[in-house]
Amino acid sequence: MAARTQQWLTFPSDTLHRLYEAVETDDIVDEHVELPTDVVMEGNESVLFSCYSLCLQFWEEGVSRTQLIRYADKLLAGVPLSDNEKRDYKKMRGCYKHLRFAVRLYSHNHRSFKLFNYTTHILGELQDAFRHQKQNDIQRYGKRLKLLLSRPLWSLIEHRMRHVRLDTPDGFHRYRQHRLCSFKKGSDKAEVSGHEFHDMRKIIGQQVSYYDTLRSIDPDNMGAYKMSRFLSAINGLMGDRHDEMVADAMNNTREYGSPEIISSDTRWRIDAFLERFLK
Repeated sequence: MAARTQQWLTFPSDTLHRLYEAVETDDIVDEHVELPTDVVMEGNESVLFSCYSLCLQFWEEGVSRTQLIRYADKLLAGVPLSDNEKRDYKKMRGCYKHLRFAVRLYSHNHRSFKLFNYTTHILGELQDAFRHQKQNDIQRYGKRLKLLLSRPLWSLIEHRMRHVRLDTPDGFHRYRQHRLCSFKKGSDKAEVSGHEFHDMRKIIGQQVSYYDTLRSIDPDNMGAYKMSRFLSAINGLMGDRHDEMVADAMNNTREYGSPEIISSDTRWRIDAFLERFLK
């Protein structure tokens, strides 16, 4: 599919609100959740175009460059963020993560623009730093974030995000199959390294983002809703464990790369999904 030079689609506020709500809960483990009977994996050109359009709008309207700079300045001055500011920061980081997933899912080369990817990474590092009150890390990542948010780099990133060449539907499906096969290789192991565990969690997060976007565009799509909630449970369980791994590493109680066993509560969900997806 050729690079889009025309305007991307613009969605009404209620569609954006549904996506905000979906992203806010994409690591929540529902007590009772099941896979849909029919799992539709492919998307046609219209679906891919709509999905990327919404993800781009979600980032453009959900992120305030000046607000992020203000938060970075506050942290660099040694002033902690308020609870409301932390929630706002997390929300904006969620917009970055969702668009990064979108670029990797829908673009022709399935790779994120380096500056955008690095900004998303630094937002996460800074969040870990102020969560755990690591002043040296706050200084390091706060300064890097301010540089990445400088007007020339911001304009370059914005331009690149708006000029993405989308993949074909067949290419999109092959990419998802390839990523899930990689995930299965990890899940089949008795133990995985910390880095492998994190990579597996990113694959699941990417799949969640697709169904979050689909169900936001079409709230009557119950298959997409069920897939979103089922995968969110896996994402949430793996995310909770990863947070513990990061905390242990930052407190020097356990090396981040140490072997990790996937819990039985997570594993049965993974097996059920992969059996359906890769059959």
